[in-house]
Amino acid sequence: MAKCFMRVPTRIPIRTALLTNVARVSLLLASLATPFLAGPAAHAQQQLESKVPIAFNRFYDEPEIVDLCRKLCAAYPELASMEEIGKSVQGRPMYAITINNPKTGPDSSKPAMYIDGNIHGNEIQAAEVVVYTLWYLLAGYGKVDAITELVDRSAIYLVPLANPDGRAYWFSHPNSPNSSRGGQKPTDEDRDGLVDEDGPDDLDGDGSITMMWRRDPNGTHKRSELDPNLMEPVSREPLPDGTIRRGEWSMAGSEGIDNDGDGQTNEDGPGGYDPNRNWPADWQPDHVQNGAGEYPLSLPESQAVAGFILKRPNIIAAQAYHNAGGMILRGPGAQDRESAYSPRDVAVYDAIANAGAEMLPYYRNMVIWRDLYSVRGGFVNWLSESLGAMAFTNELWSDKRILQNGNDPSPEEMRRWRERVLLDQVTSPLKEVAHPVYGTVLVGGGTKYSSRIPPPFLLEEECHRNFAFTLFHAGEMPKLRFGSITTTPLDPAGTLWQVDVEVANDKLMPSRTDRSASKSIGLADRLTVSGDATVVLSGTVREASAKSLQTEERYNPATVRLEDGVAGRSSRVIRFLVRGKEGDTIRLAYDAEKAADLATTTTLKKPST
Repeated sequence: MAKCFMRVPTRIPIRTALLTNVARVSLLLASLATPFLAGPAAHAQQQLESKVPIAFNRFYDEPEIVDLCRKLCAAYPELASMEEIGKSVQGRPMYAITINNPKTGPDSSKPAMYIDGNIHGNEIQAAEVVVYTLWYLLAGYGKVDAITELVDRSAIYLVPLANPDGRAYWFSHPNSPNSSRGGQKPTDEDRDGLVDEDGPDDLDGDGSITMMWRRDPNGTHKRSELDPNLMEPVSREPLPDGTIRRGEWSMAGSEGIDNDGDGQTNEDGPGGYDPNRNWPADWQPDHVQNGAGEYPLSLPESQAVAGFILKRPNIIAAQAYHNAGGMILRGPGAQDRESAYSPRDVAVYDAIANAGAEMLPYYRNMVIWRDLYSVRGGFVNWLSESLGAMAFTNELWSDKRILQNGNDPSPEEMRRWRERVLLDQVTSPLKEVAHPVYGTVLVGGGTKYSSRIPPPFLLEEECHRNFAFTLFHAGEMPKLRFGSITTTPLDPAGTLWQVDVEVANDKLMPSRTDRSASKSIGLADRLTVSGDATVVLSGTVREASAKSLQTEERYNPATVRLEDGVAGRSSRVIRFLVRGKEGDTIRLAYDAEKAADLATTTTLKKPST
């Protein structure tokens, strides 16, 4: 059911300063009532009316995610289309969705943003955020100005499930919050010649892999007398008589047994590689970067996504959703890759990420290698360093949300949160279970839903805030326009003309990143001048404020290449010298791989005095 949203005016008229307090309040209340008087279509609402109602206070398994995407694309065929791009290790179809308004041109003619989630199987809310993004863009088109403008001028590509096998396994099998991270290709993690032979075991049958405690006469913990599901650490300080307190239990790792008899437990479960280490940028073999796979793009899931992206060189922005920790991450993934990120590009990254840090409570603008850990062969690094896109990874959810004060909760505060707010629904009681090695063990603790993901009642907020940040990111894709165009005769006969053309970019992102320019990634921007009776003698580039020319197109002066494009919120001036006569019409065409093309005409004429 739709809910009402009041838009508070950002300005109060100056005349209200002369009113009494009562009059001011009356005026404000009247202004707040205006949207309702104008009708429901005049302003946005908290919950948009959609052709496909979806609850975002719950999680969906892999088939349900696919079904929701199908329903949305079927309900909005004029804006969305869904295609299979490959199959996973286990043969599950992988899908990509294109959002585009064909009335304003094909998707390939517009700047584009790529968005995906769930490359790690256990990072489940990532897919919900992608589906929410799809849902909100479609439902909001024609109702929310920012959405309508964005969809009309750009294309959005979404892959909700970059690792469908991992998500399917997380929902259908016992797991912890940290498993299963990878896909489901059998892997010999312990290098014993066998694959996936010693994974975790759900000894108590509760559907999660929790903690296991073994009896120990010199144990570190004891069961609480007040709460038998709580393990209390035992102080090792000597008693007055010199004896040492001893507990009855010690940690025995995660729930499981030694299935292959090698003396280790849970060391070779399903999969075991990392799909986010399998990408060509700075890929390193497994002995350098754990989980990298046999070679770059060795996984069918990586191949499917890479194939989709490489066919779309118009992608300039990208967002990959992960969890958790409240981070807005950009590359590089390793310190020795810093040179791949120029000061100009970094300034754009920071401007976007700092805005995100305002929109996302307790999220931080971070660099992967410096603020988290080194990642070789990472997906967003490939997008940025190999393809010249401006890519982020958002690590969804922060435990700082629990106390709502920016602090990480202590273990005791976390226990109270799970007990009092989550009503112990994410905690499995401690149970005695027979173990073939340890005898009687205690099994229990936090379930696979107990950490790394928001509780359902906070999921929708997490979805919307991250969608809003992605919408802001996409809204800063390059938007070019022609600025001033002047023609000046250079000889008394009026047969030699100087034509100065300004091309402006109104958004933060350049039409070509410095990384693209320095490595010749993709096609340079091009401005072409033509005319039926016009001969182009030279073409040069200069900055709008510069007096001296910068670069000259020596071999094909009618088409000037701008290898570094047009920087964000700036302009460039291209100067042509042409032969023609007053009144001749010339055509101007600006082609950009990662921005919408421009075309206009002008007439050779003397400037007005």
